[in-house]
Amino acid sequence: MNRIALWMGEHQLAGYDIYHLVACFFLFSIIGWMVESIYISLCNKKLTNRGFMAGPFCPIYGFGATLGYIILHPFANNIVLLYIVGALLATLFEFLVAKLMIKLFGAFWWDYNDKFCNYKGMICLESTLAWGLYAVIIITFLFEKVIRFVDRYPKAWGLKTIALVFAMVMIDFGYHFAMSVKINEETREGLNEKKEEIVNFYHRLIRR
Repeated sequence: MNRIALWMGEHQLAGYDIYHLVACFFLFSIIGWMVESIYISLCNKKLTNRGFMAGPFCPIYGFGATLGYIILHPFANNIVLLYIVGALLATLFEFLVAKLMIKLFGAFWWDYNDKFCNYKGMICLESTLAWGLYAVIIITFLFEKVIRFVDRYPKAWGLKTIALVFAMVMIDFGYHFAMSVKINEETREGLNEKKEEIVNFYHRLIRR
């Protein structure tokens, strides 16, 4: 654990060490799941889990927010440029994720076909405009708030929490990925073995 903490503290990107960026990835994955699930639940008038997994975790938002900050923070002092670049990059990211999901699962898990100015249901003008607004909010306000939240707790506690969440996400993702691609029983047994390895690794980690 000490070696991991040392390594994460030595390397930096966009003014923050790896520990803070990884913590932000996990937190934004949870925040993104909450925001989208609440929005879709209101639209559907019933509770709706928008995540691929059973747990409250959408990694696309974690990657989008964290990578977005790394790329876009130089534009923080120019709101107009930040909005435009953020909207375009996020739309490109959404498009690439949709293409990847089609390749892996045969479909992607949103549909903009009923939206004005959409492309094959993958991207649309409405979401592009929203991504630009989200970019401005995250870069100029929210990212710093999340960093401050991370700093409220000791790094040792934070690393153990990250390890726990990571283990849970890997188990959750592995199971649902197996179900989605309909892999054979032998491969599923292998995933179960990997699940046990991850759980055992976490137990060894928290004891250090």
